[in-house]
Amino acid sequence: MFLDTVLARNPELVEAAADLHRRGEIPPDTYVMDLDTVEANAELLAAEAQRLGLSLWFVVKQFGRNPELISAVARHIPKYAAIDPAEARTLHATGARAGNLGHLVQIPRRALPEMLAWRPEAVTVYDLANARAVSEAAERLGLVQDILVRLEGAEGTVYPGQEGGVPLPRLDAFAEAAERLPGIRIAGVTAFPCVLCDPSTGTPYATPNFTLALKARELLAARGHENLKLSAPSATSMASLPLLAAHGATHGEPGHALTGTTPLHALDPSQPEKPAYVYVSEIAHTLDDGRPALHGGGFYARSHIGSALLPRTGVRLGVQGAPAENIDYYRLLDAPADGQDVRLGDTALLAFRTQIFVTRSTVAVVSGLSSGTPRLRGLHDAQGRAL
Repeated sequence: MFLDTVLARNPELVEAAADLHRRGEIPPDTYVMDLDTVEANAELLAAEAQRLGLSLWFVVKQFGRNPELISAVARHIPKYAAIDPAEARTLHATGARAGNLGHLVQIPRRALPEMLAWRPEAVTVYDLANARAVSEAAERLGLVQDILVRLEGAEGTVYPGQEGGVPLPRLDAFAEAAERLPGIRIAGVTAFPCVLCDPSTGTPYATPNFTLALKARELLAARGHENLKLSAPSATSMASLPLLAAHGATHGEPGHALTGTTPLHALDPSQPEKPAYVYVSEIAHTLDDGRPALHGGGFYARSHIGSALLPRTGVRLGVQGAPAENIDYYRLLDAPADGQDVRLGDTALLAFRTQIFVTRSTVAVVSGLSSGTPRLRGLHDAQGRAL
């Protein structure tokens, strides 16, 4: 999906990744992350958001909750949106500031005292029971916690496994009950996804969920709530920030823009954010019909992989599809043409959309590419733990 883009925009990363594998410093099933580029992308996004009057909460699930990358991003975007409690703890331990907790996964009731003590800017709640739990925990801490109301997504827009939220017709009743809870203050609304990229052009567009969130904010404003936030996550990038501002959002949540890997970046290599990672594997064996098999572990069902580059010879082979329900022990390539030399152990480089936190991959962080002095800073697992 991104191989052409990364070859054109960040060839130094491709060369460094191939060299690290060739020397045995990284194993197959490793994502090599360009620290300098991630930080440069964060700096671009922060400046554009400031120009447009928007605030940002950064998201890290896609690059493996890596502490070095978190620190680099937080130098420019200080606050985060944590996808789940495990991610929140990693972000907090790294020193980033809590922006939005409960963004996609509600905070378990027993974890609320710990996480509210971090004084997050907002906590997203999906229903009145969670609002009550936040209120009770905040009261015990002597706090009043700002909450964002998650709206139930419009029909046909909700990803399986992400269901939940307050239906817009029930928001008035929800607000009436929540206003009586002493430990919380309704501070805004959110929905997911509010922005997506057109599959044919990559252009960001507002989904029906964005409209729902705007209507919800109007309803809450009519009840007397002031200075309401509207966080409009998904596909937040340099290209979509003007859309967020024009539609009235207050917050975006950049994730893949930090690594230059939104769907738009696959179709338009000229986007301001540069691609910041490649996936490294190697030839594990060859089938009797000539198809090489790569070591797996880091493939993601929505990756949209096109091809793999074998740097030793420059051979480029198509990557064959695989059912999402199967474990990716291996991934097959197209059989090489006559005369193309493919050997056991050959490095294979790929670039595709990923969510590293759901893989069993290694993450290698490299710095110095921008100055011509590449250095491997260390290896981490997919949850950000040092190896």
